[in-house]
Amino acid sequence: MEVKMGYQYLLFDLDGTLTDPKEGITKSFQYALEALGIHEPDADKLTWVIGPPLMESLMRGYGLNEEQAKFGTEKYRERYVPVGYAENSVYTGMEEVLVKLCEAGFVLATATSKPTGMAEKILEHFGLSKYFSVVGGASMDSSRSKKVDVIRHTLNLLGVSETDKVLMIGDREYDVLGAKELGIDCLGVLYGYGSEEELSKAGAFGLVKDTMELYSWCMGHRGKF
Repeated sequence: MEVKMGYQYLLFDLDGTLTDPKEGITKSFQYALEALGIHEPDADKLTWVIGPPLMESLMRGYGLNEEQAKFGTEKYRERYVPVGYAENSVYTGMEEVLVKLCEAGFVLATATSKPTGMAEKILEHFGLSKYFSVVGGASMDSSRSKKVDVIRHTLNLLGVSETDKVLMIGDREYDVLGAKELGIDCLGVLYGYGSEEELSKAGAFGLVKDTMELYSWCMGHRGKF
């Protein structure tokens, strides 16, 4: 399928796309698992939880019911909210890319499975808030947790209905599939936590290996505005 040309609105995933959240997420997930009586000492075995909604990871990965997963989510946030969010780092070159994309006239927003308030806190902590017109995220009560719902919410906040002008940027299949459901192209980033196979199979319209390639790709598919 041919990539549409003329993007104006760039929707960024957060974890694995703007920042590398491995330490904070895996340690907080370990903390939640311990509270559930599940011991997993190897953080490297938990990188698969970076990207999907937390409730989904707990239920799918450990066979928990909804009540148990809600408890696990509460325990996760018990550690992540005060500590884990800062155990994070901005990908090399990312801020420079955001500056240049804004200067080029793109409108930037986030579309993340993280609760909106936490996404705002992370962006503020790393000095990235000023580059985003809208911070779209999940709801705290999980009523808006699927990526398609988060993307739809972000578009509503932006007041955008012309999806051919929108590009989703993310590192996992959830980003690609959520965007496709709304008729939106998705650019997959390979420096995050999804593999080339995962992103290609899901239907990513393009793949980039680092932040500067991300910038070049977006500029090469820039609309007139």
